[in-house]
Amino acid sequence: MIIIFIQLHKVSHLERPLDFNFKQLQMKRKILYITFIACTLMCGCSDDFLDKQPLDTINTANYPKTAEELISVVNGAYQPLQWPKLYNLRMWSTDIVAGNSIVGAGGGTDGIETQNLSNFVTQPDNAGVLDLWRGPWPGILMTNIVLETAPNLTIDEDIRDRSMGEAYFLRAHYYFILARFFGDVPLVITPVHSDDDLLPARTSVDQVYQQIISDLLMATELLPTKNSYAAQDVGRASKGAAYGLLAKVYLTLGDYQEAVNAATMVESLGYALNADYSMNFSVDNENSQESIFEVQYASDGGYDFWSNENQASWTSPFMGPRGSNFVGGAYGWNQPTEEFINQYETGDLRKQVTVLYQGCPSFDSKEYQAEYSYTGYNVRKFLVPLSAIPSYDNSPLNFPILRYADVILIKAEALNELGDTSLAYPYVNMIRNRAGLSDLSVGLSQSDFRKAVLKERRLELAFEGQRWFDLIRVQEGQYGLDFLHSIGKSNASEKHLLFPIPQIELDRNPNLTQNPGY
Repeated sequence: MIIIFIQLHKVSHLERPLDFNFKQLQMKRKILYITFIACTLMCGCSDDFLDKQPLDTINTANYPKTAEELISVVNGAYQPLQWPKLYNLRMWSTDIVAGNSIVGAGGGTDGIETQNLSNFVTQPDNAGVLDLWRGPWPGILMTNIVLETAPNLTIDEDIRDRSMGEAYFLRAHYYFILARFFGDVPLVITPVHSDDDLLPARTSVDQVYQQIISDLLMATELLPTKNSYAAQDVGRASKGAAYGLLAKVYLTLGDYQEAVNAATMVESLGYALNADYSMNFSVDNENSQESIFEVQYASDGGYDFWSNENQASWTSPFMGPRGSNFVGGAYGWNQPTEEFINQYETGDLRKQVTVLYQGCPSFDSKEYQAEYSYTGYNVRKFLVPLSAIPSYDNSPLNFPILRYADVILIKAEALNELGDTSLAYPYVNMIRNRAGLSDLSVGLSQSDFRKAVLKERRLELAFEGQRWFDLIRVQEGQYGLDFLHSIGKSNASEKHLLFPIPQIELDRNPNLTQNPGY
């Protein structure tokens, strides 16, 4: 039994999800502690947050009682998205596993856990797998507290409904991560109140998906639209985010008509592609008209990324070319492969935005050299130059979880799978035309159109942590295995479509079982 203290920081945080104009939040660096019991699968916080005193019940005195306290708990439910266990490292490094890139970094055993994942020799003691298993649970627990508490609070109805909508959305999102990586997982939808609940068994993935869909449908009803948020609330989950994630869930499950329906709802809410692809990765254009949901990081660079706050992004320092002096840190992770680079058509404007290569446009008035990388390439789209952020450890750049371009391609793919290929062309062509490419050739078969859409998804969403999930969902994963084998990853087999349950969690919870083959 482990007691976890979750820090919910009232910080000067981007004037985005974790920063609001309520009187109580004027002292922005005060900390609200919520104390709750967590089963062992939910541990993994740093030692700072662990209390050794054995307790066997939730301290309900610490539950939120006011609108301000409820908002603080909701803010805490967003925070795991910022951590390296999820979008600050592990989610985007799945592009390495998917074959778009290699670890690179310092060579040798640097990033060995990701190397093993990408070489399909993963064991249940893999540190990256453990991060992905543990990453969502603190957020799930916070959302459960919100959903249990909020209905009984006498507060402004709009704040209560919005807070519950955010909790439903975030819980669905965290479970969507777990379900895609691990399949069956414990389904915990209320705060843990007794010892009997501390060692939950796995729930069938079908039931988990039913809960995800139910939560997202609730979120679509309760959440406001993105444009209705006040400036200090920009970045919160919105109605469009709920419908967009719902479209992705339905596509994953092969429910193509519902995927089309959800994507159409997103279309109706006023989102639009940015005129220039590069605008999606600019610190000056965050939460733009194309952004549906993104991880928020501190705009003032006031937090180093080694701190517990996790208000700074790791993408720029981790992906910057080693020895280049392009960005702070420059650890050289996530180096694109030649095979990936060869997927770009001549004239594709996304290439020079996405990657650095010999002869590419200069970066911050500096010329890229192929020797900066083992492959001759580095990721460019998330880099923040030293001229903008001179230190190595506090990149402010948000990370995109869901963009309108993604939803457009979801609709195109779903329409094609429904046999309405002719209706799908305009959606793919929107993406291609923005990239400076001509329309797709007309008359493609359903199979060829599918390949074309998946290629567009690969290039449009490169290094945003989307490719792995496309590989494992299409044709029940056979598409992914065929691709991985084609690029020489012969170890990849059906068992690798799911990650192993971490051995440390199996040891702590006898009610958990291992995925087949591990």
